[in-house]
Order: sequence, then C-alpha cells, then structure tokens
Amino acid sequence: MELFFLALLVFIMAAALGSGYPVAFSLPGAAIITIALAAGAGWLFVDNTDAYFASGGPSQWLSAGVTNLRGVYWEPERDTLIAIPLFIFMGIMLQRSKIAEDLLVTMAQLFGPVPGGLGISVVVVGALLAATTGIVGATVVAMGLISLPAMMRNGYANQLSTGIITASGTLGQIIPPSIVLIILADQLASATDQAGQARQDLYKEVTGELTMPSEFGVVSTSAGDMFLGALAPGLLLVGLYILFIFAVALIRPRYAPAVPYEGKYDWAFGGQVLLAMVPPLALIIMVLGSIIGGIATVNQAGAIGAVGAMIMAGYRLHEGEKRRYTPAVISLIGLGMIAFVLSNYNTNIQNIASAEDQQGILLATIGVIITGIGIVWSGIRAYRNDNALTGVMIETAKTTSLVFIILLGAAMLTAAFRAFGGEELVKHFLEGLPGGFWTKFAIVMLVIFVLGFFLDFIEIAVVVVPIVAPILLADPEANVTAVWLGVMIGLNIQTSFLTPPFGFALFYLRGVASKAVKTTQIYAGVLPFITLQIVALVIVGYYPPLVNYAPMRSSLTAETAPPPINPALQYCVENYVAQEFAANGDRIRSAIDRAAGLDLSYLPRDLSEDFQDGLENAREAFPLIEEIESLKVQQAEAAVDYRPVHDVVRGLQRDARRIAGEIEDLRTQASRGFGDTEALNARADELEAEREALLAQIPEDWQETQQEFGQLTAADRRARGTYRRTVDQAYAPVTDLIAVINSSDALAAIEPELDRLAADAPGMDGETADERFKEVERLFGDVAGGNDIRGLLSDARREIDARTPNPERAQEFIDEAQEMFASELEWRSRAQEELLPELQAYDAAIRDTIGLRQQPRLPREQALFIASCNSKHRDISLNF
Repeated sequence: MELFFLALLVFIMAAALGSGYPVAFSLPGAAIITIALAAGAGWLFVDNTDAYFASGGPSQWLSAGVTNLRGVYWEPERDTLIAIPLFIFMGIMLQRSKIAEDLLVTMAQLFGPVPGGLGISVVVVGALLAATTGIVGATVVAMGLISLPAMMRNGYANQLSTGIITASGTLGQIIPPSIVLIILADQLASATDQAGQARQDLYKEVTGELTMPSEFGVVSTSAGDMFLGALAPGLLLVGLYILFIFAVALIRPRYAPAVPYEGKYDWAFGGQVLLAMVPPLALIIMVLGSIIGGIATVNQAGAIGAVGAMIMAGYRLHEGEKRRYTPAVISLIGLGMIAFVLSNYNTNIQNIASAEDQQGILLATIGVIITGIGIVWSGIRAYRNDNALTGVMIETAKTTSLVFIILLGAAMLTAAFRAFGGEELVKHFLEGLPGGFWTKFAIVMLVIFVLGFFLDFIEIAVVVVPIVAPILLADPEANVTAVWLGVMIGLNIQTSFLTPPFGFALFYLRGVASKAVKTTQIYAGVLPFITLQIVALVIVGYYPPLVNYAPMRSSLTAETAPPPINPALQYCVENYVAQEFAANGDRIRSAIDRAAGLDLSYLPRDLSEDFQDGLENAREAFPLIEEIESLKVQQAEAAVDYRPVHDVVRGLQRDARRIAGEIEDLRTQASRGFGDTEALNARADELEAEREALLAQIPEDWQETQQEFGQLTAADRRARGTYRRTVDQAYAPVTDLIAVINSSDALAAIEPELDRLAADAPGMDGETADERFKEVERLFGDVAGGNDIRGLLSDARREIDARTPNPERAQEFIDEAQEMFASELEWRSRAQEELLPELQAYDAAIRDTIGLRQQPRLPREQALFIASCNSKHRDISLNF
C-alpha cells in the first residue's frame, strides 16, 4: 500500500503544480494530504496509523518536519542560507539603480563594430550581471528592453537575438554568487553525511572491517567551494556562447552584422566606459575575491556586496545633482584608512601594548566612522530617490520568503517521500541499472533536464537533490566530490530557464519583446544555446578538475589548510614523492650519503643513534616507494580480469540485500498482524527463494578470486603504512637534532639561574625549594633537549622536599645536573659551528619529500600538485 500512497503523493504534487497552485503550498500540501490519508486509512482498516508507511509513521514524519524547520532557521551549521537575502538585495539594488542598464549600453557601443559584437557584448554583460546580481528575471527583462530593439534595428536575426538574450540572462544560475549554488551547497551538506554513512556501511558489510580508511570518505562541499568550483564552468559557458556568436557572424554575416559606433572613441567615451565597468567589476572582485582569498565567508561577502550595491546606487540615482559622488568617495577614503591600518598596525584591542597600537585603533575607528557616514548617506539617497531602497527591501523580503518557504515545503515533501519508501525505490532502481555509476548519473541528469521543462530551479534543487545526491555520492566507482556533483546539477538546472514550454526566461523575454518577434522564434533561438549548455555539461563531466581544482587549491594553500599528514592527502602525497624520487632521487641519495659521513662522535649517544637510524629509514623510503608503484601497476593489471567478476558479484549481493530488506519488512508486517498473515509469509518465502537463487549465481571460485586480488590491496596498504612510518621516523631525528643545536644560546642563558640555584640549595627548606626549583625546571623544559637536566633538578627538589629530606643526595643530583649542563653546552656550541650547516642542507634536501608528512603545512609547489591530483576522481570500488 505504501507504493499506492507514494504514487498519490507524486500525483497530488504534479496536479497542484500543473494547475498553477503556488509552489510554496503545493509541496507541503501534497505531503500533508497524503500523510493524513495514509494514517487515516491505516487507523480505519487495520487500527494502526503506521500500517501503510514503509518506515516510521505520521509521528516520525512530523518529527522530521520539526527537525527540518529547526535546521533551516536555527542550526549554526546551515548559516550559509543567510547569504541568500544579501545577494538578492545586491542584485535587485543594481537593477533598480539602472547600473545594469548603463553597463549594457556602454558595452554595446564598445563591441558593436566587431562582427557579432553586439551579441558578444550582451553575453559579456550577462556574465558581469550574473556575477553581481544573479537575478535571472530582472537580467532578461533589462537586456530584452535595451538590447533587443537595438539588435533588431541593426539587422540581427530575431532567433539569434532572442537566444543570446535569454541564454545570457540565465548565466546568473551558474556564475557565482548564485542563489542556486547556495541552495545546492546547503542540500548537499546533508546529502554528504548520508552518503558517507552509506559508504561506511557498505565497506563494513563487504570487507568485514569495522572502520573505513578516511581516504575513502565522501568529500563534502560548502557555498564557498561551490562558488569556486562553478567559476571555471561558468566562464567556459560564456566562452562557448561567444565562440558560437562569432562563428555565426563569420559564416552568416547577415544574421549578426557589425554595428559601427556613431560617436567618437575619445577620452569622454573612455571615461564613460570606465564609469560603467569599473564599479561593477570592483564589486565582483570584492565579493568573489574575498571568498576566494579566504578573507571573508560567503555571508560576509554577501554583506559586502549588499553595501557596495547601495553605495553605487547612491551616486547613480543622484544623477545630475551636486556632490553626486561624495558619499562613494567618503566610503572609499574610509575603506582606504581601514586597509592601511590593518596592514601596518595591531588592531587587536586585547593586545594593545604601545602608543603605536593605540594610534592604530584610533585610526581604524575614524576609518569605520567615515565609511559608515558614506554608507548611511548612500542609503538615504537610495531611500529618497524613486523610493528605491523601500522597493528593494520589499522585493528582497518577498523573494527570500519564497525561497525559505519552498525549502521548508520541499523538506516536508522529501520526508513524506522517504516515509513511503520512495528513496529506497529510487535507490534500488538506480542501483539495478547496468553500467554502474555513469548510467545512474546519466539517468539522473536526464530526469533533471526533463524536469526543467516544467519546474523551477529551486523546486528541482530542494526536491530532487536530497533524494538522488546521497545515492550518487555514496557510489565508490566514480568517487565524485560533492562540489562537482553540485556544479553539474547547477549547469543542468540552468537549462530549466530555457527549455520550452515553461522556460521562465522565455516568458520574461516574451513579456517585453516586440510583437514583431514571434514566440516560435524565441523557442527556436534558445535551441543552439541549450545544445551549448549540454556541451559544457559533457566537458565538465569528462574533465572534473575544471570544477574540483579551484576549491582544492584554495583549501590546500589557505592559512587553515590541513597538514600534509592528513590521511585524505596521502595517496597524492605518495604520488608526488614517487615523481620526485624518479626525477631527483640521485640528488636526495647523495644528500643522505653526505649526512652519513658527518662526525657525530661528540654528540650524546641517544641523539647520534637516533640520527643514524633516521638515515637508514631515509634510504629505505626509496625501495618502499618503488614497491608502492609496482603494486599500483600490479593492481591495475589484475583489475582487468577482476573488475567484471567483482561488478557481477557485487550486483548480485546488492540485489540480495534489497530482497532481504523486503523480506524483513514482510515478516515484520506479518508478526504485527498488518494484513493477511499467510499471504505475507508466502510472499516472504517466495522472495527468500529468489534471494537464494541470486546468491547461487555467484561463481564458485569467487572467494578465491577475491582473496587473490585482496592480497594485492592488502600488500598495497601494508607498503603504504610501512612507508609512512618509515619516513616519519627518518625525518623526526633531523628536526629534533637541529632544534637541540639551535637551542645552544637559550641553554647558555639559563646558566646564571642554575648557578644561583646550586649555591642557594644547601640552605633551602622544602617550600622554598619547591618554588625555586620549579621555576628553573620550567626554563629547562622550554629548551629543546633540556629535559634530562630538568629531570635531575626535579629529583633534587624531591629529595629536599621529602618527608625525610636528604640534602646530600639532593646535592649529588645538582652536581650531576651542572656537569650535564656544561657537557651539553660544550657539544652544542661545537655542533652549532661544525654540524648545523650540514644538517640544515640535509634537511632542505629531504624536507619536501621524505619529510613532507611532518611539515606543519604543504609548501606551495606540493600543494598545487596535490590539488591537481585530488581534483581527479579516482575509482575506489574494488576496495569495496
């Protein structure tokens, strides 16, 4: 029966949307009605409200709804949604202030004389507006009102003109900052958690191991990562549009003729171009640059964008009046002062230590006040001129409310879909498809593409993504990242604005286009651009680094980058070391040999032996890397024969698990008296026989085949584990010895304190000794290699402070500490002159290879290599 109510849920939702009922109420309404009907039918027919639910019941669904409500509005982890109203405000303000209009007119004049230049200018402006507004409807309407008449007057074909305008207007869906990317990031965050748990369960079930290596985990995403990941695909799409227009202009010049500029390209025109382009570009750089550079979060960047748009509106809406640019100039002066202070002063109020720091705080305060004056002044202008600020605030509130209501409604719908077993049904359907991950992915992309004919991007993002994303992300075959999946879905969703019959961009343009432009021409005009979007999808799907590299690079080069010892980085770290050993192995071996020839005879025995052991471990790193590379080749060769068998067996086992779940549900229903007990048990018996038949199809030699390949993977894990321990043990003695030698001056500085303590010790009582000795012990504890002397002083203190003091024994410990101090100081001073330069040269030779795991952060060269390595998807399915 749950399948009946699942179908009813989908039917009610589709009927409500098809009838034009508001989306914000169609989604939760369909869920509430279906849940109520299922609960009522269960209570009426079998006296149990949970009877017709695949999992849980109406109470669990209600609990899920409350959880989702709390998640959208109160969970700190989902604070990225705060950026939505900020970016909406920025976009609407730029539209209302006519800055977008100025940009369109100026760019058309600048590019017009080039073949297809007017169309290219529309694409460029569409990209710029996408990076500043992201509001598709406003962008298409603005370009339709300004550019379409100009293109028609200059002989552009109507189909090409309308296609350019509608396609360019939708770039805001993929070029950051984009509302759809924020929503996708929010949805994918929870999908990643589900996928990670599913992959962990799969690994445990098929391998029997309790924990899965972290390198096999699902890579999550954030709104910032989505922005970075979408940047290159967005620019790729812009490039494809421009190339297409230019090609049309060359092949069919009459479709896109050059448009000569009637004015002069003089200084006045140059100033006009700068005034139209520089402020929006500056805003783009401030918003995206602050995110990419790690200076601001997405929320903070949204606030920067909103304030920047209001400052720009302050002078644009005050056109022709006195002191037009004064508020903007004041704001720039204030920002300049703040930037100067941050670059030259310590502005942490808690750490003020000098008059210079106080001066910095004062200048920063003045800068903030000046900037605030400029912002408030601009806001007052936006409020008084055409009542723009009020209108923008109202539109922002409306749009934001719509987005959040749809988010909540979709969460209710998704919970109902899961309650009736829809998620399991979709999962079983996708997993039952032949061809593995890419077949599932292609089907999902096709479904999203088709849904784009009828549904808005928000509906697709919040209804479809939570259902299919965990399934795709959990699949270890392609091992895709969440940011790549999100950008691929975002590119696909973008077509929802262009695909007839319900493409919203088509409706927006139809509303403002001349009657001379036929609706069929608009529909025909978008077809080449839909094709280009599909081409972009294929390119990004084939080459994942277009999406993954920028977020990976940003993460690994940031101040908060994970250390090189992070388990998720080890595969690529070892690839880098293997490459370096192949290219520069002789140089590194020579450095090891030179270090082995150093005179260590005057060093303490433990340090000398540790260093010698480290050299042996350093030499051992080379054959271990060779073994890892050899095993990699062996696994690749063995996988040719193993993979087909593995895929067949895992498919049979997967189907058997699905049937086992159905059997368990049937047995549970029968035990609780839900329905005809005999029929339920009979059906369970049939499924049990079907399950046994499936398992019987597993080849008899499967265990042996799996064991043979498992020996290779186990050998690979052992070799990698041994390598990691070996290089850690190889590098630690080098850094420890250098630190000890470098502490010679710090050790010498403690000598007066040690001498005074030794002189005063004979007359000390227990309380005084406890205080004086501990103070000197702390000094030795802060010096590398000083713990042995510290231990002797601690022994002396305990003898003095004991219940039965032993001054003689305490004096022996003090004398021994002084002798050790003199010896330590002597050999460290000698080593600082003779040994330290050679040790530092050895450290430099092995630091970025053998010692890479022990560095506090990745050096830039290694970070870029590992970012490139990790940006490629790696098939890990044979480990499952």
